[in-house]
Amino acid sequence: MRSYAHRPSLWRTVALIGTAALGTTLIAPASTAAAAGSGPGTLVLAGGAVAATNTAVYGTFVAKAGGSSARIGVVTAASDVPANDPNANDPAKCSNSVCNGAYYADLLKSGFGAADAQWIPIDLDHLANSSSRTVVDQINSMTGFFFGGGDQSRLVTTLMKSDNADTPALAAIRAKWTAGAAVMGTSAGTTIANGRDMVTGGESWDALRYGSYTTPSTTYPDDLTYRPAGGFNFFASGLLDTHFAARGRQGRMVRLAADTGHNRAFGVDEDTALVVDSPGTTGETTTVVGSGGVSVLDLRSATTGTSGGYWAVDNVKWSYLTSGDTYNPATWTAASTKAAYAPTTGTVGTRWSDIFSSPEPNTAHPNQMVKMATELANAGRSTTQYGISYESGPRFEADLTKNSDYKAWKSGTTVSFANLTTHLYVY
Repeated sequence: MRSYAHRPSLWRTVALIGTAALGTTLIAPASTAAAAGSGPGTLVLAGGAVAATNTAVYGTFVAKAGGSSARIGVVTAASDVPANDPNANDPAKCSNSVCNGAYYADLLKSGFGAADAQWIPIDLDHLANSSSRTVVDQINSMTGFFFGGGDQSRLVTTLMKSDNADTPALAAIRAKWTAGAAVMGTSAGTTIANGRDMVTGGESWDALRYGSYTTPSTTYPDDLTYRPAGGFNFFASGLLDTHFAARGRQGRMVRLAADTGHNRAFGVDEDTALVVDSPGTTGETTTVVGSGGVSVLDLRSATTGTSGGYWAVDNVKWSYLTSGDTYNPATWTAASTKAAYAPTTGTVGTRWSDIFSSPEPNTAHPNQMVKMATELANAGRSTTQYGISYESGPRFEADLTKNSDYKAWKSGTTVSFANLTTHLYVY
């Protein structure tokens, strides 16, 4: 693990919202309303690594886009170009904008019954196509749009102007979405749906230790970075992050939300999607589909400050919703058709380690904090559990507490919960 003991940081832009003593209430205004042009098209926001057989995610998207009549435009501009792919000539191994576009077009047609799916030929090799009349006409013939994964910054470069305005291609996609076209994203294709303060990188421990930055660093690639101007602003009910539980991104989202004045963030797991109906309206509703879950982090009552000389936060309310569960952004409430779950027996075990599922240990620990929370949900005689980070210097701790507003649901072995009080500070 690299050492940070004498790391210079003054040359970079740091965005921090106060460092008052722990106990000072975080003032976080509600997320801004969707920009003019947002409309009724359903959003299917997937967390990445969606299995090719996942009917709950892909099938939902195709159905929302028109089912057997769906015509889907596939945007893979978040992928790198073929020239930078060493496997570009191997159809079984390639991963670039062109071959990924072909893959998803075939999957949506052959695998899930769309009438048509076509690659929209915009990427870093075809920047001019974002202003092409032919491409705009192609977009206007579609009933849905799929945004693939990769790097969301490439989507900014290819589909937005330098002043953050829409290119003609993005303006056409936005107009179709406003008129009812469905939009799906996966990984970076979901992250780009953010409004202001879109996350662009970073690990949880680095986020808690060093804060958030607007300028990426090649020297410290694990820094929490974000783009203040945001992404496409398709989703306005909170910050969005992906690969959430598997990569332990709870810490980085809590820190980014606190630093930038957001009072809510959504973290979507792999092979899972948050389906948003009537986005940007008073009737907006969200439903979880897929094999994992969606975390909702509520910072309305959060307090930030310092602990042992390092950043800390208290009273974040964490809800973890699984397949079929719903969340109403307007009322801040979760609901489930699963059975209410309040066991009266069982206790938690010893403390957990590697709570942020660090990429550095030899043995990976995906979903570690969700596993810790599930243990607590199953332990009827315990009200708290805690775990520590793999990284040290300092080592951070996450405390989870079942307070009076906590509730849980269960179906089989799957547990969902709402309002698990979360504290992050130095161990």
